[in-house]
Amino acid sequence: MSAVADASRPFAGLASVSVPEDTPVEGDISVPVDSSSSLAGGAGDDDEVSTLDEPVKETILRDLRAVAKKFVHVLYPKQSSELLRDWDLWGPLLLCVTLALLLQGGAAARSGEQAGPQFAEVFVIVWLGSIVITLNSKLLGGTISFFQSLCVLGYCILPLTMAMVVCRLVLLGSAGAVGFAIRLAVVTAAFGWSAFASAAFLAGSQPPDRKGLVVYPVFLFYFVIGWMILTFSPAH
Repeated sequence: MSAVADASRPFAGLASVSVPEDTPVEGDISVPVDSSSSLAGGAGDDDEVSTLDEPVKETILRDLRAVAKKFVHVLYPKQSSELLRDWDLWGPLLLCVTLALLLQGGAAARSGEQAGPQFAEVFVIVWLGSIVITLNSKLLGGTISFFQSLCVLGYCILPLTMAMVVCRLVLLGSAGAVGFAIRLAVVTAAFGWSAFASAAFLAGSQPPDRKGLVVYPVFLFYFVIGWMILTFSPAH
């Protein structure tokens, strides 16, 4: 009996552990249930709340609506907990793939090399940069979780991805000084947009006396992506 008591002793304090109600939720697999279904009662109520039994089409549509809603939050940046409360990595993955495809076939193709590695380079820069920024934030005392930070940094690439689309269209019509001036203005605006949006979402999770140390790598991260977009020129 004493051996059993000693084995269970490390878990004795778990009963007193409580989570504050204002703690951000890092994901939720439940879906709202209407009142008519909840009135049915019985042991099957818990199964009705779970998303495991819902159709695949409904799951995909619900995730797409959530991603689109987060895109709107980035396009209209304000201090909001939407990206922090219901984080996901589908949007950042979509933006990263889109940006990598748009940057495909640039300088590497002109130099006679295979353009394939450029796709991997964009992935490494985006994801490794986001991880480094997240670790820097955590080491400086940030309260945001690892995946919440990746979600915010990834979604805020949206303005730069849109700028890449505009730059590709401009390069189709004009590659001279006028075209470069238009691309410079678009990329600069997108860089400021991305930096401002990420700062708006991450501002409340950083220590007040260390915000500069946290924001600087974020600006550098988006600057590198913006520079890649600005210096891109299609292969001829």
